[in-house]
Amino acid sequence: MPSTRSPRRALTAAVALLALTTATACGADATGGAQTKELRYQGSVGQVTLPELAADLGYLGDVKLNWIGNVTGGPADIQATATGQSDFGGAFNGAIVKLQAANAPITAVVSYYGSDAQTFQGYYVLDDSPIRGPRDLIGKRVGMNTLGAHAEAVLRTWLARGGLSAAEIATVELVALPPVNTEQSLRARQIDVAVLGGVIRDKAVANGGIRTVFTDYELLGAFSAGSYVFRDDFLTRNPDTVRTFVTGVGKAIEWARTQPRETVVARLKAIITARGRNEDTTLVEYWKSSGVAEPGGVITDREFATWIDWLAESGELKGERPKPSDLYTNRFNAAATPGGGA
Repeated sequence: MPSTRSPRRALTAAVALLALTTATACGADATGGAQTKELRYQGSVGQVTLPELAADLGYLGDVKLNWIGNVTGGPADIQATATGQSDFGGAFNGAIVKLQAANAPITAVVSYYGSDAQTFQGYYVLDDSPIRGPRDLIGKRVGMNTLGAHAEAVLRTWLARGGLSAAEIATVELVALPPVNTEQSLRARQIDVAVLGGVIRDKAVANGGIRTVFTDYELLGAFSAGSYVFRDDFLTRNPDTVRTFVTGVGKAIEWARTQPRETVVARLKAIITARGRNEDTTLVEYWKSSGVAEPGGVITDREFATWIDWLAESGELKGERPKPSDLYTNRFNAAATPGGGA
């Protein structure tokens, strides 16, 4: 007979089993033991993550990264962290809220991507498309990298602000597509709107024939959108390792923010070439910024409050709304100002 356990209960059980296994292996008081110096993580094809950049710049000291594969969406990345398949993962802050609401013991520690005037997620259509405003999306198909994350949250916010009812918004079909395939799906008219961000967006725009309907930056202004998370038990056992990681990522953010664009692009291409994964370096040629709003990736309440409100109003959060400060901490980040975090 098929299992009827909900994904939330399954995740809770997996996390509980992980915690029990960890406690058994490390003893009741694991904080006095040696801290791990190797962090398992998932990367992205043809792109360089901030931790990878930080490691290449020497900002991670004796902490090493262990690449275990690639991931296409943030929710899957942080779920892998919650269940112990990886040591850290990154996702849209709204996805972090939802996973924590499912009783996953994870905490956000540093911002790693966002939207600004240079780097943003845009909602694109073909030049001859009749779609101009929110009501034009009724009954249409929108392609995005993953469901239940940044692209969906921004789209639904834009549609609601455009006056669409919940029933009308429900007619907009969301289609999950790998980022590298989204542009082609739009040009083949398999979808009506493509959500494109970062270097993938810039490459698509450079190819011509598409136009912007709106962007998350136009809708919300500059903001950090996603954070890296660790499991709470990992934070307890390895505070110095996490501090090195978080501060190193923060330094990498500031290095990229202050260097000439050509210098950053050359470094990213060199990293991809050196790691020998048979990847195309074309995407990083379009790099402009990380989009992180705060210096050193410091997290603020606003970056979670916006999505807590959206999730609660859409009915995806039950009961009392969590406080933003319960979801993240800046205590591992040397860039944090006094009182700037938990």
